[in-house]
Amino acid sequence: MLKKSIEEELNRQVNEELYSYYIYLAMVGYFESEGWKGMASWMRIQADEEMTHARKIYNYIISRGSRIALKAIAEPPGEWDSVLDAFRAALKHEEYITGKINDLVDLAVKENDHASRSFLQWFIDEQVEEEENVGDVVRLLERAGDKSQTLFMVDKELAGRQPATSAEENA
Repeated sequence: MLKKSIEEELNRQVNEELYSYYIYLAMVGYFESEGWKGMASWMRIQADEEMTHARKIYNYIISRGSRIALKAIAEPPGEWDSVLDAFRAALKHEEYITGKINDLVDLAVKENDHASRSFLQWFIDEQVEEEENVGDVVRLLERAGDKSQTLFMVDKELAGRQPATSAEENA
């Protein structure tokens, strides 16, 4: 059984991950409406990864004999000034989530919860990857500028992103 403080914060993190799914799904809609199919595909994979993260924490809470407490998910924005602005917002959001995961790890250490600390290591590593992936797209879009031809090339490149394998998600 998890200590109450850990249980509450893990439940809060499930909500954060579900919101991440929600905001990235809103970005998918934005990219689709702007005709950027590759960017929409890239972000759909990102959204699906966030749902996987929520499920992973959800299952961990249950496996520890604790209770799930789902809360309302806030409404995400639906418009951005540009595709670059949307990806910058995604990077900022990933940095926010990294902070939340770090707070969870700090709490697990404080509460002497070695099992939760071990479980959260996967999320620490995942956040490094998440920030790198989104940051790479931001830098690519910054180099592309507002040149249509270059943006079309970036869109085509982003369409090639493949979902993580089950083994990677369960690592």
